[in-house]
Amino acid sequence: MENNRKKKDSRKMKTQNVKQITIRFRSNTERYTIPEYHINVDGSMTAVKLNTLVNNLMKDSMDVEGQVEFDFVICSQFLRTSLIEHITEMDISTEEIVVDCLEKHTPPEPKDCLIQDDWISTIALCGKWILTGSYDNTLRIWDLENHAQRLVISAHARPVKAVAWISLDDEEAVFVSTSMGNDCMIWNWKIAENSANCVSVCKGHEGTVDTVSLNHDKTLMATGSWDKMLYIWSASTQGEDEAGEPASKRSRGSHVNRTKTPLRAMKGHTHAVSGVVWSKKSEVITCSWDHTMKVWDTEMGHKKQEIHAENSIFSVDYSPLSNMLLTGSADGFVRLYDPRSTEGAIMKTKFTSHKQWVAKVCWSTVDEHLFISGSYDSVVKMWDTRSSKTALYDLVGHKDKILSLDWTNPEVILSGGADNTLRIFSTPGN
Repeated sequence: MENNRKKKDSRKMKTQNVKQITIRFRSNTERYTIPEYHINVDGSMTAVKLNTLVNNLMKDSMDVEGQVEFDFVICSQFLRTSLIEHITEMDISTEEIVVDCLEKHTPPEPKDCLIQDDWISTIALCGKWILTGSYDNTLRIWDLENHAQRLVISAHARPVKAVAWISLDDEEAVFVSTSMGNDCMIWNWKIAENSANCVSVCKGHEGTVDTVSLNHDKTLMATGSWDKMLYIWSASTQGEDEAGEPASKRSRGSHVNRTKTPLRAMKGHTHAVSGVVWSKKSEVITCSWDHTMKVWDTEMGHKKQEIHAENSIFSVDYSPLSNMLLTGSADGFVRLYDPRSTEGAIMKTKFTSHKQWVAKVCWSTVDEHLFISGSYDSVVKMWDTRSSKTALYDLVGHKDKILSLDWTNPEVILSGGADNTLRIFSTPGN
């Protein structure tokens, strides 16, 4: 171990004395052809100077109009310092440096700000419909196309904490909402009539139901609560109520509420379950104020894995593109985990930029490297997993803490917060 440390120190000393570095550009975009021959450059070059160099090379080899903005990746990390500083920090050889050229993502653009009467605690987008839940106990449905409010539902007796869409077609939609009142309710919205009725009440939790998630085929729901429990429910609006009356005897949008009981109740957390996400057909991941994440087998009803964290975790999201987990925590950090890792630490990267609690994290649905985070510092950040110290962009506008995010549609980022606003950002090209 001591020998390895000495070798690293020796390599860093040699690297620091290097003035010229041999690099080879490699294009990761189909739109532009970048010559891949070897070039000697000054070690003090930054991304700005490399960008000028690449553009000059492209103009010599192809017809390019204007300046193209690139990001540069060396050894799976974005270049945010000088070449020599990056190489030294990464502890890599200077014999030949391969520099991957990525066209910069288009900055998100603010499109609208929709105002509600109280804190917006939760957001879910499906098609052109935005569903929000608020601390004024209401659910609201908005039209994404014209940014108009379509329906207000006096849903719960306490503030709404989480919402999710179950199904949507041209005539009707089904969605679920949870609240501080320990309840979880399934709703049927008849779109043409613009009326919504509660069709099922899910009873079982004994504390605030903070989070809800649907599995991939929308047949099952998972809920997490301040009662420390994880419950699995059927998401179907068909079945029998407590009195045993078949659902077929009632219309789907009946005003008579059917009561659901959980299919499974799983115990293991020692504090509130603050986030839940499905990772596989029969696998759910939860996060908690107890500084842990747990991976559950929903068919067998037991815990498969436990991941310990440094602080309370408020949000977790899973990417089916990379099979990686993101968490937002009370210490202001976003963390990246690989739950499959068998060598080294499961926690792979810590993203440092937020100044307060990170309330929500959300993966891109089309790019395995991109994600967003929302914090009590009133800022939404867009990140690339290859840049842990600097976010790609800050999405500003909120005047109070961020409570909710949605990036279901890759072209639209939605954020809601304690300033009573729902903000809409477009992300063209992402």
